[in-house]
Amino acid sequence: MTRCRRRACGFTLVEVLVALLIMALLAGLAWQGVGGMVRARDGSREAMDRIVRLDTVLTQWEQDLRALIDTGAVPPISFDGQTLRLTRRTDDGVSLVAWAVRDGVWQRWTAPPVTTVGALQDAWLRSQQLLGNEPGQVRLSDGAGRWQIYFNRGGQWSNAQSTGDLAPVGGVALAAAAAASAPDTAASGPAAGAAPAPAPLPVAVREVLPDGVRLVIALDGQTLTRDIALGPGGA
Repeated sequence: MTRCRRRACGFTLVEVLVALLIMALLAGLAWQGVGGMVRARDGSREAMDRIVRLDTVLTQWEQDLRALIDTGAVPPISFDGQTLRLTRRTDDGVSLVAWAVRDGVWQRWTAPPVTTVGALQDAWLRSQQLLGNEPGQVRLSDGAGRWQIYFNRGGQWSNAQSTGDLAPVGGVALAAAAAASAPDTAASGPAAGAAPAPAPLPVAVREVLPDGVRLVIALDGQTLTRDIALGPGGA
């Protein structure tokens, strides 16, 4: 009787082991659930950070293009397949900006603002020798692939590396026009004591600023397209 009462009040070793096994399984399932929630939270946070960062980058891209200015000293906007260079207005003068994709990294470099033609031309030459580790380089996004720029002229999109419409440069064109409108004395012969007619001046031409700029870039395996309309004179 005593032996039977003692067995009725306790658990066997097998029962304890089974209970421990069930508790371990439940704890493992609970830990997996918590781990999945943590990973989902971290993934959502990383995705949100990427979205916010990309939005900041695109805002800067738009601001650079809307501040575009044609100084006449260097091309206002140019794309060579790797780097987009442009001149933009700043509170302290004119700054040269270079956007580039190097080794899978989208970067932006800004030269200090300048107020002279010589300094702007030096900045333009320096932008053609960038390696990606210079002061002023900002790492915008990793995982960048091939990118391409298109210009809109007259409602048509074309590769930025193709030749655009040409127009005469202001000052030189006016001088050439004045020379061309001078009376032609070659046919009638020079008048007595009259100075010989000046030789026609060469007319310098350059590409017309586009009406819009299209960005197409591969980021993290997805293609991003962004169109920006430019106003008169690039403003």
